[in-house]
Amino acid sequence: LNKTEEKKNADVFFIYPTLIDGKNQKEWNSNIWDSEIRYDVINRPVKYQASAWMDAANLYVPFYRQAHIRVFNEKYKEEGLKALDFAYEDIRNSFIYYLNNFNDNKPFIIASHSQGTVHAKRLISEFIDGKELQKKLIAAYLVGIKVKNDEFKNIKPMNSPDEIGGFVSWNSYKFNKYPKNNSYEDWFRGGVTSNPITWDDSKETGKESHKGLLYRNMKIFPNNIKIKLIDGIVWASLPNVPGKLFLKPVRSYHFADINLFWLDISENAKLRVEQWFLKNNY
Repeated sequence: LNKTEEKKNADVFFIYPTLIDGKNQKEWNSNIWDSEIRYDVINRPVKYQASAWMDAANLYVPFYRQAHIRVFNEKYKEEGLKALDFAYEDIRNSFIYYLNNFNDNKPFIIASHSQGTVHAKRLISEFIDGKELQKKLIAAYLVGIKVKNDEFKNIKPMNSPDEIGGFVSWNSYKFNKYPKNNSYEDWFRGGVTSNPITWDDSKETGKESHKGLLYRNMKIFPNNIKIKLIDGIVWASLPNVPGKLFLKPVRSYHFADINLFWLDISENAKLRVEQWFLKNNY
């Protein structure tokens, strides 16, 4: 994917998802000075997720001491909250540093996935919601974790593709499949379910409207999936990609929440940036 190097007039601050999940890892938080962890951040979430916003804005992705995936297990709740707090401190400090050294009064997008969205919600509440910075918020793409309709006091869900100043959110699952156990109630039901193809109130969207998914070979596959929105979940059809047989038994498309709609996000982010400048008479 060829990306231009020129500076853009808007920024995106992207917070990546959980990458440390080893069963034998005793650490609660990752070591960001570990070269393997840094390589993983660049070659997974930056390459396949954050890249969706690169045509619209200058990309900033802080390395942070993310919490181990076990923090989402109820039996580790107490230690888990401490580890998440620790990770958030890195995000918080990075955001302050970004504002002081890079932002230069530009409007910005907040984008995140999974654990990143846990931290993004907190960041928005602390620094943006109802604060001076809210005027600079183009949009927040808060993906892969439930975000409630009333999550913020002043920042609301967006229901049209050119709306600005609000947020969108979704969780992807295979068509007609539900999460197991109580996770549907806890993690999905009642969450804002945006349509990541049309960005409006459509509850079903066909393949003809899908702009394109980004596959692991870095190729875009257009008109590839149809979706249906239910309470808290975007149901997606089986992607028609090489190796799709391996995807057949997969129920959760959490790992592909952004990849499935990569080009849709890219085009939408550009539109929202344009709208911000139009509405603010720049």
